[in-house]
Amino acid sequence: MRPIESRNLPARQRRQILIGVCIALMAVISSVSGLNIAQPNLAVEFDASQAEVLLFINIYTITLAALLLPLGAMGDRWGRKSVLLAGLVVFGIANAAAGLATSSGVMLAARFLSGVGAAMIMPVTLAVITSTFPDEERSKAIGVWTAVAGGGGILGMFLSAALVDAGSWRWLFVLPVTLVLAAIPMTLRSIPNSREESEHKFDIVGSLASVVAIVGIILVLLEGPERGWSNSVTLTSLAIGAAGTLGFTAWELRQQRPLLDVRLFRKRNLASGSVSILAVFGVQAGVFVVLYPFFQAVLGWSGLRSTIALMPMAVLMMAASGLAPRVAARIGARTTMASGIVLFGAGLALMAAFVSVGGGYLSVLPGMVAMGLGMGLIMTPSTEAITSSLPRERQGVASALNDVTREVGTALGVALLGAVLAAGYRNAIDSHLQGVPAAAAGSARKGIANAMAVADESHPYSQALIRAARESFVTGWQQAMWSGVIVMTFLFVYVLARGPRRVPE
Repeated sequence: MRPIESRNLPARQRRQILIGVCIALMAVISSVSGLNIAQPNLAVEFDASQAEVLLFINIYTITLAALLLPLGAMGDRWGRKSVLLAGLVVFGIANAAAGLATSSGVMLAARFLSGVGAAMIMPVTLAVITSTFPDEERSKAIGVWTAVAGGGGILGMFLSAALVDAGSWRWLFVLPVTLVLAAIPMTLRSIPNSREESEHKFDIVGSLASVVAIVGIILVLLEGPERGWSNSVTLTSLAIGAAGTLGFTAWELRQQRPLLDVRLFRKRNLASGSVSILAVFGVQAGVFVVLYPFFQAVLGWSGLRSTIALMPMAVLMMAASGLAPRVAARIGARTTMASGIVLFGAGLALMAAFVSVGGGYLSVLPGMVAMGLGMGLIMTPSTEAITSSLPRERQGVASALNDVTREVGTALGVALLGAVLAAGYRNAIDSHLQGVPAAAAGSARKGIANAMAVADESHPYSQALIRAARESFVTGWQQAMWSGVIVMTFLFVYVLARGPRRVPE
């Protein structure tokens, strides 16, 4: 079926399509962050080191990010329905295997296969929307998709935390398997198998080069903060990422039918949409790195209660994502994005200005509210700017580019704001460690969780150390939030100068 024909579907079928792809997307998004909740359980179950547990988590993200572009392009060629169904089957089986895993090797293999399945699902879900919905309904449908993509991670973490509290870490995988079982019949019944018709061969070399580039970049951002930026593993990853990026660009410029035409980044829509998604998801991910330790280590909350605390931001983000198409229709995509950036930056500034140990949750709630509204106003027009820059028959690649930008931005934000937080914490706590034994002081410098663990040993200095660690964490928090404000300021200026135009190019 040609993509143009699939736009004449009945309204009821289009609604079913939207529900089906959002359920599939929710399965993928919830699995990105869900395993973070069970890190201590996994370490005990498999007698695994912290590095092994982090590999369980990161192998999924790396595989997903690396395969998005080639598998998105395969969806365009082989049929989006076929690739989506195959991805759902692989993803469902892999998650079931992870839930039943009896060794680290089985868990690692299952998480890798989950990433493969997720990379087949995620770009196709958006491509199905952009290739089946008529122009007058496309913005609203993309708004729903971005709402699930933005808020789904928080909702998934909440459900995952509830399942772990109610049962065990193995129950984490009940959620994605259940969502897959719900999505498969809806896909079979409602989604048309739209595809691209091309006389050119599939770009295998470009696909491999994109995998090398993205794996290298993601590894740099994951390993740099952990091992150090001058570590040999970090530098090797940087070299691989740079070589892959240069090789991919040079190859794509020579192809008649490239995997991704890099010349398209000269267009305002594609460039501004990509930069906005990269920056916003990066800062959001960095904020989550800060928020969870604040709720758990500073306020002493459980994982489930901490996730519930994020719900106001998630709900407002999803609501604003749905509202954004109507706002953009009135004032334009560029003004909508700029307004969202102002709100997002204001939220960061509010949290930096008012956060305190004594103020608790209420000291950060106003900032979270502003951030949620801002993100919703940014995400939908940014996503539409990217997808509208490529023709309908290349929507799998457009969607994959949107998703790759999100993943790279997330890793970049965690590395950047995480590093600022850690440096601010270390500098602040040093002045409070006089009289503390060297071993305990060394542990306390590593982070607030380490400081709290040392203080639990009931030494005479414990209460003073707990207070110092919490206050030092807030100092690091403020520096991380102000760094985010600086990023948003640059993004605001860029979007005003180079944001999407009202009239398509």
